[in-house]
Amino acid sequence: MLLKGANGLISKELLGRINELAHKAKTEGLTELEKVERKDLREKYLKEFRAGFRQQVEMLQVYDKQGKEVTPEKVRQIQRDRGLRDD
Repeated sequence: MLLKGANGLISKELLGRINELAHKAKTEGLTELEKVERKDLREKYLKEFRAGFRQQVEMLQVYDKQGKEVTPEKVRQIQRDRGLRDD
């Protein structure tokens, strides 16, 4: 299983290894090498998650109850820069 990330996909293996290390940390503790690995994996996961979330927000269009678009100007400009808007 793969989860959407920004510049790629967050693999089931990555999440599985993070969870393995978390479980081992709770039960028997981690070696120094495993602590470094856990830190690196967490950073990689967070980087991919944040980038994917940013991409979702940047693709968002917001409308009020009357149907008028009220997307923030910052997001509109990003969409224009990417060629996603004509206005």
